[in-house]
Amino acid sequence: MTERPLTLARPASLPSSRRAVEFARGYWELTKPGIIGLLLVTTVPTMIVAADGWPRGSFTDGLVLILLTLLGGILTAGGANTFNQWFDRDIDAIMERTANRPLPAGVIQPRQALVWGVLLAALGGVQLALTVNLLAALLAEAAVLFYVFVYTVWLKRSTTQNIVIGGAAGAIPPLVGWAAVTGEITWTPFILFLVIFMWTPPHFWALSLKYRDDYARADVPMLPVVSGERETRKQLLIYSVGLVAVSLLGPLGGHLSWCYETTCAISGAVFIWIAWQVWREQAPPMRLFFASIAYLFIIFAAVGLDVLV
Repeated sequence: MTERPLTLARPASLPSSRRAVEFARGYWELTKPGIIGLLLVTTVPTMIVAADGWPRGSFTDGLVLILLTLLGGILTAGGANTFNQWFDRDIDAIMERTANRPLPAGVIQPRQALVWGVLLAALGGVQLALTVNLLAALLAEAAVLFYVFVYTVWLKRSTTQNIVIGGAAGAIPPLVGWAAVTGEITWTPFILFLVIFMWTPPHFWALSLKYRDDYARADVPMLPVVSGERETRKQLLIYSVGLVAVSLLGPLGGHLSWCYETTCAISGAVFIWIAWQVWREQAPPMRLFFASIAYLFIIFAAVGLDVLV
């Protein structure tokens, strides 16, 4: 393992107000808020489908349940992401893309980050158990443990399948949302889990193609580093086809119908076409990266709209 660099605090000569803002921003950035934003996309529509409309009947009660579920998800995911940055602070300092994160930049000290991560993850689990239900809390904490110990500690630095297997952690929010409404798990949320699971490799491998040199410098065995650009482009196409195929299984759960299926078919065809262009080297990989974000938004918007339509 690469030796972990020393991280130094910011100079105390900075004005106290500026240091306070910088400190607060550092803690915020440790949670990776951009990634947490996907919780909104995958959790809320799933809750609407689980309730076959608005959760708990009344708008106020349903909104409270949604907000409490999202709060628990944000806290637990923020804790997991913070631990990820704590553990990866050595390679983050080497990689150009991540060198300005709070830990390698010296804004936050490692011990502070570790305490922050554990606190967030614990608070999220307790809050979900007390205000939503125990199953939702257990699923959220399972996502934390999987992301921390299976992906971050074990897989990321040991295999090219790190993103494939590790993607299971990010696919759990639909299960949490469904459990929050129904107190159980059925086939529909499991299919939505598989959608995100299959979505993660093409999404992240497209990004890793752009930052291949970064990963190589940090000795992280991402697919482009180990297997090369051509093989990665092929895998992007294969997983993109698999993603669309899994997405089309949605109605088998008994809760989604023509609106969802039509949206999947049209957006899936566009997504595969972009993946084909990337494989043929007729489009940059980042086009697929941004298309994957749009695809996820569209699919889960269709999940919620399907019930309303």
